[in-house]
Amino acid sequence: MKSKFYIFFIAFTITGFETFSQATTDGRQGNTITTAVPFLLITPDARSGAMGDAGVAISPDANSTHWNPAKLAFMKDPYGFGLSYSPWLQKLVPDINLAYLNGYYKLDDRNTIGGSLRYFSLGNIQFVDVNQIKQGDFNPNELSVDGTYARSFGENFSLGTALRFIYSNLSGGATFENQQTKPGTALAADVSAFYTKDNQLFGKNATISAGLDISNIGTKMSYTDGGPKYFLPTNMRLGGAATIHADDFNDFTFALDVNKLLVPTNPIRENNDPNGRIISGKDPNRSVPAGIFGSFSDAPGGFSEEFQEVSISTGLEYWYNQQFAIRAGYFYENPNKGNRQYLSLGLGLKYNVVDLNFSYLLANQQQSPLANTLRFSLLFNFASQSATSTR
Repeated sequence: MKSKFYIFFIAFTITGFETFSQATTDGRQGNTITTAVPFLLITPDARSGAMGDAGVAISPDANSTHWNPAKLAFMKDPYGFGLSYSPWLQKLVPDINLAYLNGYYKLDDRNTIGGSLRYFSLGNIQFVDVNQIKQGDFNPNELSVDGTYARSFGENFSLGTALRFIYSNLSGGATFENQQTKPGTALAADVSAFYTKDNQLFGKNATISAGLDISNIGTKMSYTDGGPKYFLPTNMRLGGAATIHADDFNDFTFALDVNKLLVPTNPIRENNDPNGRIISGKDPNRSVPAGIFGSFSDAPGGFSEEFQEVSISTGLEYWYNQQFAIRAGYFYENPNKGNRQYLSLGLGLKYNVVDLNFSYLLANQQQSPLANTLRFSLLFNFASQSATSTR
């Protein structure tokens, strides 16, 4: 299905589908952070999607390649893979979707490797210029290819990393303001840590976990020769989870994640100054390391605005006999930083080696383009033949 967009579609996409579309819907004027390829931050799987986008410290599965590669070191089965699919922003454009394929393989008791492919299709776009003259049709798309490695250090702690190639083709070589556009490419890395320990909680056996993942540390991306270069969405995710094993059949998990983008905040500039003199905040034209470390103190509103840049994910998960799961969650983002606020629900079913997961996002129908978002995930975990024979 065709959708008409101006050639500034590139700028629209870089701003971030979630935050830009939210602002244009409710008229709010905030100071959202601008990055390239925001699709890297979209929750790809239905399990965490049902838990308010919490995932850095929940029990490991194949989708840990996205949330926290270090968790792969604690996978119980020797190998497995997953496939997830989500129609995206259906209220704005009917043919945007995200697909995610991933897998892992345990080299031994301590070392695990993994990989993933994420593909984001923005549908069929009909480009027009500022004079409404048609410039042709194109299917913009973005993708990333990851390789991950995790290693455990003892029974409770692990470290992980991921290397990522990112490709973003938003214009198909169209000319914009007398500049020839091109696909953007970048290289990035993740660093992560995971801690888990069996303990007692409320008089019941429990598993307590904590996780840290700093993702998308990498080169800037540009869509023209000599044009502006955009930061990748470097993100710090920190969280904890507690699973209470009530008895042999019932398990309850409570999860909490906090997230912060480690990229410069847009400063406030003088409106009447042709050079855009900064009157509050800091110049965002910095190196990647300076942007990461400076992201904790560069907001023009000071500490109060820095605090607004922290989003919160909370999730609940109930398993019956490790075969049927019910999930719920809530995601909060400050109104000045994108205003994503929604509830999420989901179900999970495990049969033999297959996990089937589904999630549904509940948001304000009038204000949020994310309302009614669906996600579907399949996981396949294969035990060794010796382990299977003893079951």
